[in-house]
Amino acid sequence: MFREPHTLSKSAAMTIALRKGEDDHKYTHGHALILSGGAGKTGAARLAARGALRIGAGVVTVGVPPSAQMEVAGQITALMLKRVEGADGLAEVLQDKRINALCLGPGLGLERARELVPVALRQGGIESHPTVLDADALSAYKDDPEALFEMLHEGCVLTPHGGEFARLFPDIAEQLNSVPTKGPAYSKVDATRAAAKRAGCVVLFKGPDTVIAHPDGRCSINSAQYERAAPWLATAGSGDVLAGFITGLLARGFDPMQAAETAAWLHVECARSFGPGLIAEDLPEQLPQVLRNLGG
Repeated sequence: MFREPHTLSKSAAMTIALRKGEDDHKYTHGHALILSGGAGKTGAARLAARGALRIGAGVVTVGVPPSAQMEVAGQITALMLKRVEGADGLAEVLQDKRINALCLGPGLGLERARELVPVALRQGGIESHPTVLDADALSAYKDDPEALFEMLHEGCVLTPHGGEFARLFPDIAEQLNSVPTKGPAYSKVDATRAAAKRAGCVVLFKGPDTVIAHPDGRCSINSAQYERAAPWLATAGSGDVLAGFITGLLARGFDPMQAAETAAWLHVECARSFGPGLIAEDLPEQLPQVLRNLGG
């Protein structure tokens, strides 16, 4: 079942700012936790965290190992900082019931991802911790993707690019990339639907023709082509911001499919609004203008 992604995503985006009421406080709009890697590798998590904060999460905390505390502390202001040393440290932090969305992957490091992802997913669930898994959180399981799939729950969103998709779903990627000898050809839509069904959660397969699929077969395409082209998104860190946008919307109570669709749509709109010269840091800062233009 296809949805009208542009119409639905624009409609959802228009509600983001409007959902804040006069009597609300910061925790009314959720608390997102973004896990970071070690010293010298914190930029991706900080980009994701800034994206989550700009899209309206009430509180966003960057969880860092001890080696990165001073580095991150010197780079953030509105973002919160929490020491998360390892599996036990994350389990302790997740005792805070105000945390209601997680993001693992951007700049996390493969070893740290293998340590933290099981804790995040074991303590998660759609009622408590919707979770975005991106970048290193996906690549860490390239040798045993089934181990990851067994831990996933319906509140997860996977956000692979082409390489990460091939590492997690090698047989699906092989079918997608093979030269068709008879029709109909196997499409990116078919591949993303198959991946979502196997993983048991929403999969957002990135690209200029981003495809978002739910395990039940629902699917939408967020195209950044033709009159909606945004070639400036081909810059380091843009995917980290997208992961943050999704996490922020999960924290605000969007369901995983709607969060992925809306974030992908806004991601492109921010790039189109800024134009040439865009770098990843510009995307969250462009979001207020995009939302104002929507009437939010």
